[in-house]
Amino acid sequence: MSTQDAIVAQVKDLQNGEMKQVSVGDTDILLARVNDQFHAIGAYCTHYKAPLVEGVLSGDRVICPWHNACFNLVTGDLQEPPGLDAQPCYAVRIDGENVIASVPDSAPQQRTPTMVKYDPEVDRRTFVVLGAGAAGSAAVEALRQAGFAGRIVMVTYEDKLPYDRTWLSKDYFNGKVSRDEMPLRSQQFYDEHDIEVLLNKRVTHIDATTKTITFADDDTMTYDSLLLATGGKPRQLEVEGADLENIFTLRSFADTEKILQAAEKASCAVAIGSSFIGMEAAAGLAQKGLQVTVVSPSSVPFEKILGQEIGKLFQQVHEEQGVKFLLGTKAQKFEGNGKVEAVILENGDRLATDLVIVGVGVQPATEFLEGVELHEKDRSVIVDEYLCAADGLYAAGDIARYPDWRTGEPTRVEHWRLAAQHGRIAAYNMAGKAVKFAGVPVFWTMQFQFPLRYVGHATDWDEIIFDGSLPERKFIAFYVKDERVLAAAGSQRDTEMAAIYELMRLDRMPTATELRGGKIDLVGRIKS
Repeated sequence: MSTQDAIVAQVKDLQNGEMKQVSVGDTDILLARVNDQFHAIGAYCTHYKAPLVEGVLSGDRVICPWHNACFNLVTGDLQEPPGLDAQPCYAVRIDGENVIASVPDSAPQQRTPTMVKYDPEVDRRTFVVLGAGAAGSAAVEALRQAGFAGRIVMVTYEDKLPYDRTWLSKDYFNGKVSRDEMPLRSQQFYDEHDIEVLLNKRVTHIDATTKTITFADDDTMTYDSLLLATGGKPRQLEVEGADLENIFTLRSFADTEKILQAAEKASCAVAIGSSFIGMEAAAGLAQKGLQVTVVSPSSVPFEKILGQEIGKLFQQVHEEQGVKFLLGTKAQKFEGNGKVEAVILENGDRLATDLVIVGVGVQPATEFLEGVELHEKDRSVIVDEYLCAADGLYAAGDIARYPDWRTGEPTRVEHWRLAAQHGRIAAYNMAGKAVKFAGVPVFWTMQFQFPLRYVGHATDWDEIIFDGSLPERKFIAFYVKDERVLAAAGSQRDTEMAAIYELMRLDRMPTATELRGGKIDLVGRIKS
């Protein structure tokens, strides 16, 4: 393959810790200077193609501005999800004062990380990953990347290969991505890397003592190591009429397909609960022309997660687009002749509707486990800092209650990116690497044209310190507990939110006193 050389900068153009996007022919690359050395990798994140130049450089690590995937500038290796692929690397040399990059013709924008091949002569063990969501799909790849050459089996009850679940209530729901764009990997990819994928396979029992899995069809399978990545099951409303048609939860590809099909013939809808799923679905249905009403016992959407001010802002965003809110109340029953026709509230009010979306949270899918310690309240799996729950058994994602390295508190977080982080770390430990989980949770939402990114984790706080303007919808909110920033939520401040992610990872966040004192250069703080 021929290459094209081009002068992309002068040596004096970049100081250490600086980066810029440049082009060589038709290929965009990210050029950076670290420790007086120039490096070049792909210009766009391998997740959703965000321009990395708008992210943050921390040592030899670049953090994506959108969802905080991280890449090594020297090797191009993926260091943090939600991306799955690594970056291509390009040769850079100095000629006098010129910085010259060499880029192959038709250079790919991403590359598959290096993975070992399956070799039963090297390793005869069987590792099973139960679940094909963010944690499961990340784990099977990380096992091969970590050097595991034994048999890998990924099991899912669904009839589809792993797909981007975040799109179910966002871009796929709104028609911005097609069905063909949903899968994370192809069957050919799994075949090439000797990863067995069992579809339509539902588990009924796991005995951690005998390391045996029993399936609904009475098949059994033994394992040497197992990762539980079963995620959460949507909570159902235990009210009269809950079994009527056109009452949906939104968790799987099949759920979204059913909702979209029902929405084609509907004019009005009710979302029960002001969760992120409920509110994102409400926004999606409103954008399809339906009259949507959100019913929730909360006084303000997201108040327990984001606080009253940001919750009210979300409500305002929805109301500007015609969504109605009935807050401080609950659905008492559903009425209809085979298909839902109305929601009856606690006060007896009747809401006519063609469909209902129930978004009242999820519960860990762990009912089939035996021989594993479960949390007494929510039945989540209690794991240690290595995400290990029992001998040869690990848990990741929504079902895992893990020790938060920042607070020491047992924590359970229901975020797509965190599940992928868990999956990678659990896989490394299954492969014998002994890596503690010390990740920082991140989630994001887009409702109508209002984006929000959240970094960290705070179940309660003493104070919220705001920087920016809520009315202009361009701000960062810092959630403070005992004078320490535990989390931050921001809108239209992507680069700074990426910096906050990195500062939290490094445990170098500004104190509450510093934040109260005025403007902080968050990006500059990484370099200081």
